[in-house]
Amino acid sequence: MHTDVGGCYYPALYQINTRLWLGELSRSLGRPATLDDIPDAELDRLAALGFEWVWFLSVWQTGPAAQQISRTNEAWRKEFRETLSDLREDDIAGSGFAIQDYTVHRELGGTAALARLRERLQKHGQKLMLDFVPNHMAPDHPWIDEHPDYFVHGSEDDLALEPRNYCRVQTKNGPAVLAYGRDPYFDGWPDTLQLNYGSPELRQAMIGELLRIAGQCDAVRCDMAMLILPDVFERTWGISAAPFWPGAIEEVRRKWPKFKFMAEVYWDLEWTMQQQGFDYTYDKRLYDRLREGQARPVREHFHAEMGYQNKMARFLENHDEPRAAATFAPEVHEAAAIITFLSPGLRFLHQGQLEGRTTRISPHLVRAPQERADLRLEQFYDRLMKVLRRPEARVGQWQLLECDPAWDGNWTWDCFLAFAWQGAESERLLVTVNYAPNQSQCYVRLPFSDLGEGDWRLEDLMDDITYERRGQELRERGLYLDESPWRAHVFSMTKRDEPERQKG
Repeated sequence: MHTDVGGCYYPALYQINTRLWLGELSRSLGRPATLDDIPDAELDRLAALGFEWVWFLSVWQTGPAAQQISRTNEAWRKEFRETLSDLREDDIAGSGFAIQDYTVHRELGGTAALARLRERLQKHGQKLMLDFVPNHMAPDHPWIDEHPDYFVHGSEDDLALEPRNYCRVQTKNGPAVLAYGRDPYFDGWPDTLQLNYGSPELRQAMIGELLRIAGQCDAVRCDMAMLILPDVFERTWGISAAPFWPGAIEEVRRKWPKFKFMAEVYWDLEWTMQQQGFDYTYDKRLYDRLREGQARPVREHFHAEMGYQNKMARFLENHDEPRAAATFAPEVHEAAAIITFLSPGLRFLHQGQLEGRTTRISPHLVRAPQERADLRLEQFYDRLMKVLRRPEARVGQWQLLECDPAWDGNWTWDCFLAFAWQGAESERLLVTVNYAPNQSQCYVRLPFSDLGEGDWRLEDLMDDITYERRGQELRERGLYLDESPWRAHVFSMTKRDEPERQKG
């Protein structure tokens, strides 16, 4: 049982590319690996790192139609060849988001193997997250024949004018022109067909699929969840649709009250999705601002009210984004990670991130190139994960701190971000980051009411450096910082008792 000081618990989630991992295991075992072959030692390792949630990407059954499209699409093959110089046909399994059936893929061991994996995770104190793809299905899904009205249809004119958004499909009832699944700002995904949320029968069928999934896991990550909001759907397709998410989430929670929903969401619709019932929503805006490399927009992002921030899924990479180690210079990467994962919300990390992998792997592929781990980043993340396991960072109260100019006319105070975490009794962390390419100075105002007249020890948990400061100075002026570019600290603050001061 967690003692919740701040009213929230901030968990950590680890995303695994299931097919990629099992492919590596298959090569080491000399035979096809299933979910049963995932070593308990690896689950132990993830639990020891502090990950309570594990997202197994792409466990559902895919089919030959989507795979063939993946293997013959020249634009995609170009990307695959850039990833794997020795690309083979077997490396291209087809996208895990072109789902033929919400049953566990036969090659992964099927439903029974997933149930056994979930049981093993539970023994490690971990919970299982899986995918739900509400917007589209694979082109060989059984509904194409059984329920063609579940899909968005087009005309011959649509096909002629927009061949990148429509296709002709052979069904048991004859040929039909159907729409590809898509984001309204991009061409359609040619290995998928668009579901029609204007159909009440489709909405009910998708609730049924969601209930089936929820019986096999503890949470779902909902792919492009905002695409089926009524206003977005109507703007994209010109079809009026009733709300889906509130009723669907309510039905699942009626059966499994603790079940969790995470939304992949963009376009500043995070609050909208939270109001629909989602427990967590992607924080792409923070990620984008960190990539821009300017402190003020990042700091302003944290002015949002806590109820909103507590439901944000904070990340530096995932299967859709480029690798953080390839995007940020090492010192910027470390600063951005400290900001991202020591802010409130869900700490969302990606397989390979802790080792500093640089090659993004398409969800169509089941093999990755060999990469050496980055020792510096491995050591950094080892320290950071230890910090994130501390009670004040998991159940404490978070606060954005104000920074003052170190002297009149010194503008570099604006380059800093500073947070405080306060736990039960005297547990506290102070996080400071000079998020800028220049030397910067400031005074950080500290929120602690008991600074008093004594001395304080500030131990940098990321660096094994300890500082001592007078409580009176900290109370009156704040903590003075003079930092090199991108320099970040995570200080554990403890008050020195009188005997210790006399010794020193």
